[in-house]
Amino acid sequence: MNIKYLFLDLLISFYAGSIGSANSISDQIIGKWMSTAENITVLVFKEGDQYNAKVLWFNDSDDRTRPMITRTDQQNPDPALRNRKIIGLEILRNLKFNASINRWEKGIIYDVRTGREWNLSALLTKNGMLEVKGFWHFEFMGQTMTFKRVK
Repeated sequence: MNIKYLFLDLLISFYAGSIGSANSISDQIIGKWMSTAENITVLVFKEGDQYNAKVLWFNDSDDRTRPMITRTDQQNPDPALRNRKIIGLEILRNLKFNASINRWEKGIIYDVRTGREWNLSALLTKNGMLEVKGFWHFEFMGQTMTFKRVK
């Protein structure tokens, strides 16, 4: 085999391996996550190159006469959307993985309690927790929620 082709094969293999590695790192966010406050569970999923999340469960103990399955998006600023069920509601969208710093950025998170949308970034900690930070323009002025993976 010609040395030129051997080098080319090794280079292609290395490049393909690094792409696969980046994809597997970026996809580590996919799955079920429960907040450490144990008040919400979400399912993170991928569409194209973006990550989104929808509500699977939330703590409805604040008003037992209104079970979670009946609650709707009452605080939404758009009256046409106020009848959407909170269960199944997509509350996180457009999150993209930034491989250079191993975190997800430029997403939008929707706060059902207020009807407001916030900028969003997320990262996986060394102990496997998902830290999600909602903020308005400036990250240092945001609020962070921590999630643990649900098996």
